[in-house]
Amino acid sequence: MISAGDFRKGVTFEMDGNIYLIVDFQHVKPGKGAAFVRTKIKNIITGQVLDRTFNPSDKYPIARIEKKEMQYLYNEGGLYYFMDMESYEQIPLNHDQVEEALKFITENMMATIQFYKGNAFSVEPPTFVELNIIECEPGVQGDSSKAGNKPAKLETGYMIQVPLFVNNGDRIRVDTRTGTYMERV
Repeated sequence: MISAGDFRKGVTFEMDGNIYLIVDFQHVKPGKGAAFVRTKIKNIITGQVLDRTFNPSDKYPIARIEKKEMQYLYNEGGLYYFMDMESYEQIPLNHDQVEEALKFITENMMATIQFYKGNAFSVEPPTFVELNIIECEPGVQGDSSKAGNKPAKLETGYMIQVPLFVNNGDRIRVDTRTGTYMERV
């Protein structure tokens, strides 16, 4: 059990039959009245974000989230298959569970699958990935007075802003937390 007074970013807990992740928190001690904890919590299954206040003495069960590195194999019929590299077991996930990660992962790439009570609920791509640019306008340095950006399409279909010197066929490193260009490789 965890009390609301001990809430920190990244803590997962159960409340009303759902699992929540603490995105942000603030302990508030007003001049009059009792102290409380103002939080922003995210339902890890549905992705819904809520603003909620708690009494610091409220207690909730901690939700244990398991993370496992798995390899993305292929998709077929709306299901996306991932393989556990230790047991070679394959698990199918639906589009809702992998939608965000698909922007940055390609076949045979490793990803982190999150499980709660043995059920997979989300996929996290690696923090940094290297992807090829398949569609990009040619940019000429010196077209503008300051460094500029242009849109480019990655091999996954994701659109990203890249510097003018990046061209079709270039391989770039992308930060998957922000979805931004890091460098050319």
